Amino acid sequence: MTRAKRADTASAAPHVGDSHDLIRVHGARVNNLKDVSVELPKRRLTVFTGVSGSGKSSLVFGTIAAESQRLINETYSAFVQGFMPTLARPEVDVLEGLTTAISVDQQRMGADPRSTVGTATDANAMLRILFSRLAKPHIGPPSAYSFNTASVRATGAITVERGDRTKAEKATFQRTGGMCTRCEGRGSVSDIDLSQLYDDTKSLAEGAFTIPGWKSDSQWTVQVYAQSGFVDPDKPIRKYTKKELRDFLYGEPVKVKVNGVNLTYEGLIPKIQKSFLSKDKEAMQPHIRAFVERAVTFTTCPECDGTRLSEGARSSKIKRTSIADACAMEIRDLAEWVRGIEEPSVAPLLEALQQTLDSFVEIGLGYLSLDRPAGTLSGGEAQRVKMIRHLGSSLTDVTYVFDEPTIGLHPHDIERMNKLLLRLRDKGNTVLVVEHKPETIVIADHVVDLGPGAGSGGGTVCFEGTVEGLRASDTITGRHFDDRAAVKDTVREATGAMEIRGATANNLRKVDVDVPLGVLVVVTGVAGSGKSSLVHGSIPAGEGVVSIDQSPIRGSRRSNPATYTGLLDPIRKAFAKENGVKPALFSANSEGACPTCNGAGVIYMDLAMMAGVATPCEDCEGKRFQPAVLEYKLGGRDISEVLAMSVAEAEEFFGAGEAHLPAAHRILDRLADVGLGYVSLGQPLTTLSGGERQRLKLATHMGDKGGVYVLDEPTTGLHLADVEQLLGLLDRLVDSGKSVIVVEHHQAVMAHADWIIDLGPGAGHDGGKVVFEGTPADLVEARSTLTGEHLAAYVGG
Repeated sequence: MTRAKRADTASAAPHVGDSHDLIRVHGARVNNLKDVSVELPKRRLTVFTGVSGSGKSSLVFGTIAAESQRLINETYSAFVQGFMPTLARPEVDVLEGLTTAISVDQQRMGADPRSTVGTATDANAMLRILFSRLAKPHIGPPSAYSFNTASVRATGAITVERGDRTKAEKATFQRTGGMCTRCEGRGSVSDIDLSQLYDDTKSLAEGAFTIPGWKSDSQWTVQVYAQSGFVDPDKPIRKYTKKELRDFLYGEPVKVKVNGVNLTYEGLIPKIQKSFLSKDKEAMQPHIRAFVERAVTFTTCPECDGTRLSEGARSSKIKRTSIADACAMEIRDLAEWVRGIEEPSVAPLLEALQQTLDSFVEIGLGYLSLDRPAGTLSGGEAQRVKMIRHLGSSLTDVTYVFDEPTIGLHPHDIERMNKLLLRLRDKGNTVLVVEHKPETIVIADHVVDLGPGAGSGGGTVCFEGTVEGLRASDTITGRHFDDRAAVKDTVREATGAMEIRGATANNLRKVDVDVPLGVLVVVTGVAGSGKSSLVHGSIPAGEGVVSIDQSPIRGSRRSNPATYTGLLDPIRKAFAKENGVKPALFSANSEGACPTCNGAGVIYMDLAMMAGVATPCEDCEGKRFQPAVLEYKLGGRDISEVLAMSVAEAEEFFGAGEAHLPAAHRILDRLADVGLGYVSLGQPLTTLSGGERQRLKLATHMGDKGGVYVLDEPTTGLHLADVEQLLGLLDRLVDSGKSVIVVEHHQAVMAHADWIIDLGPGAGHDGGKVVFEGTPADLVEARSTLTGEHLAAYVGG
């Protein structure tokens, strides 16, 4: 048969392998999804839209990506699966046409103090190999340049068996590491203020400790010291002898008996260092972080000057540059430096390192340095760092799943992100994106709009088709797709000003700026221009300042909006007072918990390497409480019925009548204000979306007393329709006499501002300067900055 005839035959009868061009989902019921069925085209870019909490992440991450991951895990042997996390099959009838899914989510990167941008990617590892081959003087293998590896030397006897004889031989072991011995590779050393740990005028029995969570009756903390025998629990700490004080503060670990239980006693200083200082400060709960900031002063390590490296690693150089210097450079400068190294013996290594560094620049992160702690990256920056490894990948026919990749991006950077998403698609991959921004929705080949509402009011497909079809549809997203906020005709007058002088945090260049008070101030600029450095670094969170950053709220499936906001406390006390019993009975984590499921509401069955199964507890029927507790009522409802209420229902319930409870009503009002009226009080935090968690945090902090509110990108995870509600909330805060300072990229918030401070002109060392101060109308008219150009285009100026 000729080639032409073969081609004709092929075109007439398509190969059966080419018929699998769709990912089919039928009957998905994960979280709030209501038997959702969709067909998604492969090798295309599909965007999932809908209000926050409508079920987008449940469909994309909880169903498609989760099942793909589960099926991949099942290809391993039972032995290997035993070491892997066990995943249950999502609640879905049919899932066909799945390919390998790679999830790139918004989760912050590991908050370990030793984790940096360089260690989180392969850049540091490649740089260490490069220095071990080319640097002078030569100090050892790649580990000699690692701040996570300590130098070790050992000498001793080993027993060697040969045939039926054994012989003792002397052996030495040596490993050269690059860790600074003073700060142990952390770059900073800490000093502890003892007056913040205890009141030395009191004895242990009188409650001398002032450490959060250290209660007098706790056998794990206070009682270990009181019953250790090393100190007199009835003597004031200031009257301790030198030996008692040394044992109390610096004692070596030793076993002691407390109330018949064997526990470990160790000095207070090492105990505090292990329990508080070994954790990343940014990842701590607010009250713990406040304690650490009071009690501990972190200063740059005087020995390594914050580089984390030993003297040997800092002295070994390539072209007069040490590995510490290289890691401190902005990545775009480091890429140029690597380009200048011409050494054929390491050519493949240089090429791979160059490609990784160029990917950083291409993705808009060229302003970072490799020594930047991973815990300080914003959610958007962390997501893009995770993208680095996929950009140069030769894999095709992969499903990439992105969770709002435009978070933290200036409109100028969104164009760049769009090109990257299209590039992944054009390599033959399926790209699924959860997104709210119209600028990214508009590049989609296919759109799935979920809703119509959030929580129980969502979970259905409202529209499926093209972007043009979405615009013409009558869904919430369709109606708001072309919404454009207008620049305000009149702006509020400032009642004063907060002076910032000579700000130099991170890349700021001696910035002098007056931040108006009593108005809505928006701080803008491209990613990496110095916005957060200016706001968080120069406006200290403390008396009168309420700072709400992007850090995610943490919580187990036992945590819910009622426990997180403190709402449960007044409710429990009201139940206790009404029924004449203890408040602890009305906590599913305390005395009132169902003994069968320990207050979880479900029973977990561990099936080894197979997925565990969670079944509703038969004794409490998933209500989490003992039957006796449910007999106590308040306003005709028991505690489980109250926790099952939505915020809106509870607001009405506690607002009037016999269940009138002002303390609870105030918290519920704030939750309704941020648009969480549909969330139930007892819903586990683990089931809330990113946008819902952000607003829950905002509602909690709104109760803090303060005259200045500092918000970091409050529109994160918000639908176009929700942004309008947020603007109303910000207006109410300002009108009540507060000053609101917002770091934001969303043009609707910029247009709504009374005053804009724009930083730039670029990122990293190209930024750090104030390029504009004034009203939004002046910024639109001047068009003198990148922000000005994009805002003018947005409002149609």
